[in-house]
Amino acid sequence: MLKYDLLIFDWDGTLVDSIERIVASMREAARGCGLPQRDDSQIKGIIGLGLPEAIAVLYPEVAGTGVADDFRRRYSDCYLGYEGQPSPLFPGAAHSLQRLRTAGYRLAVATGKSRRGLDRALRDHGWDGYFDITRCADETASKPDPLMLREILAYCDVCPERALMIGDSLFDLQMAARAGMGAVAVAYGAQSMACLQAANPLLTVECFDEFAAWLEAFESYGVDEYVG
Repeated sequence: MLKYDLLIFDWDGTLVDSIERIVASMREAARGCGLPQRDDSQIKGIIGLGLPEAIAVLYPEVAGTGVADDFRRRYSDCYLGYEGQPSPLFPGAAHSLQRLRTAGYRLAVATGKSRRGLDRALRDHGWDGYFDITRCADETASKPDPLMLREILAYCDVCPERALMIGDSLFDLQMAARAGMGAVAVAYGAQSMACLQAANPLLTVECFDEFAAWLEAFESYGVDEYVG
């Protein structure tokens, strides 16, 4: 019997290698709106939030104004242009997810992307209907509010103790903690290993395959007996 029933994944920076496209699109939107440029670390620090919340952090002076609306349009148009060639999945992600499904885990996505953006990405990767449920920031509360996790748990009828959140940002880890769930951090996405480890995840990995191997060993032997 599996200890966990449900695995919930962030999208950008966790399953899909899209960080540089997000940074470039943020820079282009700022340029078009006549706003000062933010450095890479500042932009990567907001990845995981919904777009309105991300703009409010980077440019609080324009939050709730027409400039913010223009920024959102410019960002979306720029990112859509990049996605003419879909952002690639991280190495090992597709194979590992299939292994996890075959092993009996239910799979979900909790993302700061818009519903339109996630549906397009799922379609581009041939993953329509692949996940049990997906939740996006524009249809619920943005991370780190735990609402989207609670909605996923309710839909799947799974208690927090039997679910794991896997993500590349502090927002993912904070959201999981607020929902009463364990979390695994991936250090190949938006934020550094040191930053992520400060939030005390169950595990921090440097590649997707490492997470799948840890989970297999954890289920077989228990976390205390496994050293990864």
